Amino acid sequence: MRAAVVTTFGGPEAVEIIETDVPEPATGQMRIKVAAATLNPADAAVRQGVFGGAGQQLGLGWDVAGTVDAAGTTVGAAADWSVGDEVVALLFAMGTSLGTHADYVIVDADAVAKAPTTVDAAHAATLPLNALTAAQALDQLDVQKGQSLLVTGAAGAVGGYAVQLAAHRGISVTAVARESDEQLVRSLGATHFASPGAVEAGSVDAVLDTAVLGEAALEWVRDGGAYIGVIPQGAPASVRGVRTDAVSVTPDGARLAELVALLDEGVLTARVAETYALADAIKAHARLAEGGVRGRIVLVP
Repeated sequence: MRAAVVTTFGGPEAVEIIETDVPEPATGQMRIKVAAATLNPADAAVRQGVFGGAGQQLGLGWDVAGTVDAAGTTVGAAADWSVGDEVVALLFAMGTSLGTHADYVIVDADAVAKAPTTVDAAHAATLPLNALTAAQALDQLDVQKGQSLLVTGAAGAVGGYAVQLAAHRGISVTAVARESDEQLVRSLGATHFASPGAVEAGSVDAVLDTAVLGEAALEWVRDGGAYIGVIPQGAPASVRGVRTDAVSVTPDGARLAELVALLDEGVLTARVAETYALADAIKAHARLAEGGVRGRIVLVP
């Protein structure tokens, strides 16, 4: 099979398409034939060496939509699936030699959920990493119905899912994004829109900082509120009693199934900016590096 990997760090040209053996699932694992896999900023970070791993082969890709191709010994969650089932899953790809940017991928069975029925594989593939990150960040913030949440980078994939999930819970959402994205973020459920320079200090109960503004975003939280970032170990120090932390996404098939249901119900909106063939992974990385993408770039083997 083919797989996109990096063995040296650098720009888009560091991405290689290699030929490798089709992997075999172990007990409690499944092999998925990839129909679509999202290209995320985390993949660019791996490619650039942000997470280390010099001298190793590092696989790219965390999200997958596809069909169950094989299973290891069917114990636990693996017993719930059959060959041919259409699924989505999150592979925690940090430091792995093969990711989801491949023809086949091995995932733990408890990371898998039934695929959405209302969207195609490319759109379904945008859900696992981005929606799980948003959902788990909101869990950490513990914002309740009637409280206020500010989301930076609200037009992005994680930010957009966070706006929709929070609005669905009855939380008042202020979206911080470019002025050109105001209509988009309001359509996702934001109650208020603001540019970064127009937010009053201490005006919200909590901030989800997907744009990595750090201390500037922390100033917008009221005394005793909460701040969650998206860079592990990258949250600013607590001030004024504000609880600060960062989300570190974990695979969770049961939670992913809940998000799939919300997508099928129309609560969540999957957004695809462009699709590329796996063979054109370098071009896809170059497009991501240009910026200005609304929705995710998806590789379709």
